[in-house]
Amino acid sequence: MPPFLLINPLSGSYSEALRNKLLIQLESVGITPEVMTVTGPEDARQVCALIEDSVENPLVLVAGGDGTINAVINALAPGRSTLGILPVGTANVLAHELGIGSVEAAIECIAAGKSRPLAVGLLENDAGLSRRFVLMAGIGLDGGIVHGVRPLEKRFLKKGAYLLSALRILLKWPRGRFLVVADGCRLECHSVIICNGARYGGNLELVPEADISEPLLDLFCITSESRRSYLGIIASVLSGRSGERNDVKRLRASRITVGSDRPIQLDGDGCGLAPVKIGVLANFAGILTP
Repeated sequence: MPPFLLINPLSGSYSEALRNKLLIQLESVGITPEVMTVTGPEDARQVCALIEDSVENPLVLVAGGDGTINAVINALAPGRSTLGILPVGTANVLAHELGIGSVEAAIECIAAGKSRPLAVGLLENDAGLSRRFVLMAGIGLDGGIVHGVRPLEKRFLKKGAYLLSALRILLKWPRGRFLVVADGCRLECHSVIICNGARYGGNLELVPEADISEPLLDLFCITSESRRSYLGIIASVLSGRSGERNDVKRLRASRITVGSDRPIQLDGDGCGLAPVKIGVLANFAGILTP
């Protein structure tokens, strides 16, 4: 059975020319996939159901950004698939996490067929929402910035849309902290980023010790409410010294609860409000790596 190639025509730098180039490149290494279109979560559910009905352990190649990958992760059954990533999205954080810096590198990775286990985060709330994430869940300021991104700005400005949203947040700065409980450890935070992988927003390492294969989540907890502290944290992250700050606490846990009513982002897309519970699904899938 050939692999399946899921393409999001609304993602990042997609074009018909790019689609044809991907197919030619895959065919050049002996891979002729069955192509399916995925434009969002509902498409992903339907497409992945068809795939899993026809193949017990499918190879699923995803050509899109982190939002498309998230939709596919939320549509697949645990423990059955192997994933390959073709980075044609806006930030391509997961591709950076895997050490895949280009489409050409991704093709080489797929051809080699080397894989590692993928653990994913699982977020649940009291209203019955259940969502998986591959990279991170951001709650507080981080979630507010993502919630504030306007679709037209994202379409034309790409990453610049997040900067504009952040500037709007600066003008209406949220106050107050909320309770985070991580495997019994209690901490008051102004924002928390719960990381499944090391990278954030592209090739920036937020939590270098995080590993997407381990069934543990790494918390980057910001305890200060001040704008000045956030500016200092950004500078420290860029220089690789965020672990030295008093206004940042790092925790590692497998079960987390977050109180309050702060906005949430999962893998770069908005996902409602806290309070929520977050855990980990170990060995959710295999994922192809260099």
